[in-house]
Amino acid sequence: MVEPIGHLGMALLWAAPAWLIWDGRVSLAFIGFTVVTAHLPDADLYLPGIPHHGVTHTLVFVTVFAVLVGGVVEYALKDRLERQFLKERGYTASTGGLFLFVCGGLLLGGTSHIFADLLSAPDIAAPLKPFWPVVDGPVVIDVVWYASPWWNEGLLAVALLVHAALAYADLAVEHPYVIRQEA
Repeated sequence: MVEPIGHLGMALLWAAPAWLIWDGRVSLAFIGFTVVTAHLPDADLYLPGIPHHGVTHTLVFVTVFAVLVGGVVEYALKDRLERQFLKERGYTASTGGLFLFVCGGLLLGGTSHIFADLLSAPDIAAPLKPFWPVVDGPVVIDVVWYASPWWNEGLLAVALLVHAALAYADLAVEHPYVIRQEA
């Protein structure tokens, strides 16, 4: 487990593809959402009876949770979100756009957290079993000391530079799952 600033940097790096998928404010919203959801696996710290680095630190949990929440938002809440949030600000979402936004943000945020923990977990915490239940054994990479300022602040600095370069380059590609400002 890296320090929170390291998780922030890792989530920012994993959210960088937002600049290729959406424009401007939507990319920023996706990046913010991904950074917030990067702490999802640590929900086990607040759930009684669930050990830290247990089920919430698995790719199965992150994927199932992301697909379920993305599906609920796309199919049960889309009309309400469009009326109360998107249209007020002049935006519209295509079919599948909100699913990609929510599911993608949860998946990238949660996976970035697991990856960052893999890089440093055995220092102070139990090793992760990210592929459970498919593979029951722990995965240990352990190349980073969790409190390393070079790692934590350096990762954040690199992530911010990557985002600045991608935002400036304006490389968004056309695809059918858009959330865009109405013309």
